[in-house]
Amino acid sequence: MRRRVAVLVSGGGSNLQAIIDAERGGALPHVELAVVVSSSKGAFALRRAEEAGVKTCVLERGYVDGRFDGVGYDEGLCAILRENGIEVVVLAGFLVVLGAGVLDAWKNRIINVHPSLLPSFGGAGCYGLNVHKRALERGVKVSGATVHIVDGALDGGRILEQRAVAVRPGDVPETLQRRVMEEAEWIILPQALEVLCETL
Repeated sequence: MRRRVAVLVSGGGSNLQAIIDAERGGALPHVELAVVVSSSKGAFALRRAEEAGVKTCVLERGYVDGRFDGVGYDEGLCAILRENGIEVVVLAGFLVVLGAGVLDAWKNRIINVHPSLLPSFGGAGCYGLNVHKRALERGVKVSGATVHIVDGALDGGRILEQRAVAVRPGDVPETLQRRVMEEAEWIILPQALEVLCETL
């Protein structure tokens, strides 16, 4: 049985592209990529989705008295996911912390790809190039990526897949980031998604 999947994005969408490519290549027989939701109308990920014929939605952050309206965002996201019959949610570079409404309604059905070997270099401020910068500053010899279930703890939740990537002499955050994406993220995210959808 194929499960209806939403991918949540905020930027370039390279991890989304890995899912699209895996689905097109027949590696995701239990996945139906139903909708891509972006927190930014300028996200290149939207173009990737449109070119693949995947429905897109934009839900930008709203503010009340100058503060992010997390409750309103949570309600709006829940509405989009329900309207599209979503069974599994993938966070692929999504830069909004999910609220309790989404976490409760899709408990154990939300996964995230993180650019480190969690629990190392996770938590507040650890996203994008910041993760790789911290890893290099710490002097680690091995980095990598993790796919985990999303729960109430930032970068917490049960780990589903991890893949190690060697840190090379002369690496800078940008080179390490690229290699972690190519050698880990783009491989383990589709794999973990397929396993989750197959076992539901």
